[in-house]
Amino acid sequence: MVRFAVIGTSRITEKFLRSAENCPDFSLEAVYSRTLERGRTFAQKYGARRVYDSLAGLAEDPQVDAVYIASPNASHCSQAMQMMEAGKHVLCEKALASNLPQAGDMFACAREHGVVLMEAMRSIHDPGFQKIRENLPKLGKIRRADFRFCQYSSRYDDFRAGKPQNIFDVNCSAGALMDIGVYCVHPLLGLFGTPDRILAAPVMLRGGIDGAGTILAEYEDKIAELVYSKITSTALPSEIQGEKGVMIISSITNPGDVVIQYNDGSREKIQDEMYENNMQFEAEDFIRRVQGQAGPGDYEEISLGAMELMDEARRQCGIHFPADSR
Repeated sequence: MVRFAVIGTSRITEKFLRSAENCPDFSLEAVYSRTLERGRTFAQKYGARRVYDSLAGLAEDPQVDAVYIASPNASHCSQAMQMMEAGKHVLCEKALASNLPQAGDMFACAREHGVVLMEAMRSIHDPGFQKIRENLPKLGKIRRADFRFCQYSSRYDDFRAGKPQNIFDVNCSAGALMDIGVYCVHPLLGLFGTPDRILAAPVMLRGGIDGAGTILAEYEDKIAELVYSKITSTALPSEIQGEKGVMIISSITNPGDVVIQYNDGSREKIQDEMYENNMQFEAEDFIRRVQGQAGPGDYEEISLGAMELMDEARRQCGIHFPADSR
């Protein structure tokens, strides 16, 4: 049994806990919130035994083995380091950190203290992603990939009305790329590795934050286009195009509906099970690593590569976070 605490009481934390309930080795022990009242309400709802409004107090709790962090991106590095220095394993929501130097420090800290650090990127832990990887050779030579995640944010209307929103705030290291573009970046690196060069273009909003954007990634023998938005939605799927056919992925964040359409017109269904909440798979993978039942895999390399790519994209787009100077 791995005894968890959660930092953050937002909707993403609730979604994680609903999925983790399906993991037999998961136990929720504690909740951290900046206000005890909110923390107690949340803890009562999900059956946590203790509530903290002090990160130091949480770090010192001997009954907590691991911490799930779902605070604003700008807080990830400092909170994760504090927990890992206290011997806690950390499952940290995407984006892992504000920038590459922070992410590098986080993994170095994990190694120094002998704990597991993993970025909560649910899509690449989904069984559908493994099916995508296994079936790529059927497409022949890969020439193009188009990964899309455009979803109109429920908070955008309030932002347009002038109300502050963390997910549209550079002080929180937020914005479209960090919040949902990252869902396109991780599969790109997980399937094809680091591109030779990228070209990034944003749709900028007030406050120096991006509401949408596109990244063109160039390889020696292929190109990829990453399209993401928090201010519009799309009905188009993602695709991987090869010389023998095209793989159609209905949702890059939940790759449960995947079909190959070959050049001769035939079709092959390679994944036909979409999960209502596929965060369960990242939780299971993380728990296996904490229990020593799985090796480190390539997740550290992908997380660091994603931060490096996003740093370069932000540089090209003129998006600067206060956290970049720390």
